[in-house]
Amino acid sequence: MTAMRQGRTRRTTWVSALCALVVAGTGLTGCSSEDPDAGTNGVGKLPADKIQATTRTAAESAQAVRLAGTVVAGGSTYKLDMRLKSDGGTGSVSAQGATFQLLRVGEELFLMADAEFWHDGHDDGDTAAADKLDGKYVKVPKGDPSYKRFSGFTDKDVLFDSLLTLHGTLATDGRHEESGVRTIRITGDKGAGGTLDVSLEGKPYPLRLVRAGGAGTLTFSDWGKDFPLEQPAKDKTVDYGQQLPTS
Repeated sequence: MTAMRQGRTRRTTWVSALCALVVAGTGLTGCSSEDPDAGTNGVGKLPADKIQATTRTAAESAQAVRLAGTVVAGGSTYKLDMRLKSDGGTGSVSAQGATFQLLRVGEELFLMADAEFWHDGHDDGDTAAADKLDGKYVKVPKGDPSYKRFSGFTDKDVLFDSLLTLHGTLATDGRHEESGVRTIRITGDKGAGGTLDVSLEGKPYPLRLVRAGGAGTLTFSDWGKDFPLEQPAKDKTVDYGQQLPTS
């Protein structure tokens, strides 16, 4: 049990004991329970639609965030672990048995994967070329179809626009806890349209999202924590010009 949980438990026990003492001394028949919003940021008192709007504003204004989990889209399941900020992002993406690293600095996007990733789809005559890409950052040209698809994983605004939306009628679903932080949960269509846990401590950042229709689960952490974002060294970079090698 964390220190924070122990503190809340001791506080609750103390309040209950005090309540019993007051009741015994006055002959009263009851005592009000502890305010669930005491010491919180207050968003738990808002209706669900206001909570969603408030947490989205907080997320969009944050300098940086780490996003991890799974996203199901277009019939594929993507496993993400990305650190994002307004001018780019970096991290890993896994899909269809392959894992690769993505790095975007401004409008320049780079992809790094092992030799096996680049071997896929090549005949034996191209294996030597694929081996040379092992562990290298390959620059993804803006005209290549892969650019739009991959850059979306590194774009904080794009991801929030597509992810931080619940579907159907919104409602609150009680207080919960995510990684030791108290949350208020909001749901769409009683959970069928997704659920979102919003922090009740500090800024009302979203902390956990379960997407509608089994389309993945994501956690959000390291809100506002900056991280370095630099272009890879030239000796670690391969630029094929206007088109990526086929893979």
